[in-house]
Amino acid sequence: MSDAYCTDCKRETELVFDHSAGDTLCSECGLVLESHSIDETSEWRTFANESSNSDPNRVGGPTNPLLADSALTTVIAKPNGASGDFLSNSLGRWQNRNANSDRGLIQAFKTIATMSERLNLVATIKDRANEIFKRLEDQKSSRGRNQDALFAACLYISCRQEDKPRTIKEICSVANGATKKEIGRAKDYIVKTLGLETGQSVELGTIHAGDFMRRFCSNLGMSHQAVKAAQEAVAKSEEFDIRRSPISIAAVVIYIITQLSEDKKPLKDISLATGVAEGTIRNSYKDLYPHLTKIAPSWYAKEEDLKNLSSP
Repeated sequence: MSDAYCTDCKRETELVFDHSAGDTLCSECGLVLESHSIDETSEWRTFANESSNSDPNRVGGPTNPLLADSALTTVIAKPNGASGDFLSNSLGRWQNRNANSDRGLIQAFKTIATMSERLNLVATIKDRANEIFKRLEDQKSSRGRNQDALFAACLYISCRQEDKPRTIKEICSVANGATKKEIGRAKDYIVKTLGLETGQSVELGTIHAGDFMRRFCSNLGMSHQAVKAAQEAVAKSEEFDIRRSPISIAAVVIYIITQLSEDKKPLKDISLATGVAEGTIRNSYKDLYPHLTKIAPSWYAKEEDLKNLSSP
């Protein structure tokens, strides 16, 4: 049931869908508000002689507009308990030949989906990564290259375009052995190839240190107050010309906030959680140190606390 406005009752009312007739009815007056609707759900009936190995869902999976057949296929089965006659075997071979065109794409989409799940990415990022790879495949630009690096690079670009960036190191952790250098090269190649296709540069979106803050803080198990202070501090840090990568700035802000709290985090743990080398965090700390009084939230740390921080 669902709620909608009935033109006969002149008010919001519950609707009932009659699956057998395809009609949508008002539960109050019985008015047919919509007729001959198409039920897009799976048809749970089986027509197999043997119920033990039968799959009642004979409609198949959802359509995929990126595949040539849009997932509308027919499976030619063999006769019961037999190896099959000449006709069914021949039809099966022809079916397999026709399916080869999408086999590579299907496997690529499965790999991208697995990477997305391991990174807990939303479906929109996975779908955009699939689209990017499909465009490469249409231009025959993926042949002879490290496929895992291409899949990972597609995900990296998709995250950037959806304003949910991930670091190269995070992407590398699910890239089936592809190195950061290989993923970086694949990313540059994809951007160049897609740019030539459209005649325009590919927009990746701007990365901000705040984009990584909540995830990094969660990896460290920081308290709610500490996370709030870190987010406020990293926002203020953008007011200064600190020539460090956003990821490095996020890491050093977390280092500062944790040193001001009772639950101090070792530099090694921060490095593991953010993927930024300990030496890089120390050097970034030197650049941020002169601005501590303006960056650190006053409600979280007093001036005396800031003075007690070790100087670079």
